[in-house]
Amino acid sequence: MTLSLDFFRSSIGKKIIMAITGFIWFGFVILHMVGNLQVFQGPEKLNTYAKFLKDLGPLLWVARIGLIVAFFGHVCTAILLKIENSSARPVSYAKGSTIQASVASRTMAYSGLLLLTFLVYHLAHFTLGITNPEHYSFEYILKNGDVVHDVYAMVILGFQDPMISGTYIVFMVFLALHFSHALGSMLQTLGILAPKHNPTIQKLSTGLGLIIFLGNCSMPISILLGYVR
Repeated sequence: MTLSLDFFRSSIGKKIIMAITGFIWFGFVILHMVGNLQVFQGPEKLNTYAKFLKDLGPLLWVARIGLIVAFFGHVCTAILLKIENSSARPVSYAKGSTIQASVASRTMAYSGLLLLTFLVYHLAHFTLGITNPEHYSFEYILKNGDVVHDVYAMVILGFQDPMISGTYIVFMVFLALHFSHALGSMLQTLGILAPKHNPTIQKLSTGLGLIIFLGNCSMPISILLGYVR
């Protein structure tokens, strides 16, 4: 037990926690995006998908609690590592050492904090119906006769607001930046790939970050332009 605690208190232990929790959220973001893209298939498809998730009942809450634990574990560990790194080098270098570092790697801490803000807002808007309750009050009758919450109408009404769509798109920039650097870091930390594969992994990470950005932004942009209504 002592050895386990000592391991997870170490820098490498914290980095492994960050990598594992990061993978959990990386998978969730991909699945969440794929599910939401069903908005392009109309209200029946998206609302059926939303009902499927709701019908998971306790399993859905287990998944939600797991994601919350993973998220705060990721954030807290990142803060601890940041403090450790600052303590180990209390005096800044006279000349910056991040000249060749990517924008994504230099902004990881900031993008992470911004994504925490976005998560709270996103849940308050689309999950809890707190920020815009008028978007949360519609019902939809599926072809099988089930009356469900109209998630499709909520998404359409939400993204028809240029302020909401603009905010969402800005946050997607930071999400893509965060993920474009995080995937490579996670694989390196877990020792899954050799250092010689780093250039390939970085290209893959950048590509996945771009896919996440384009996929998520395609929804508000299409709704704002009236292609989806």
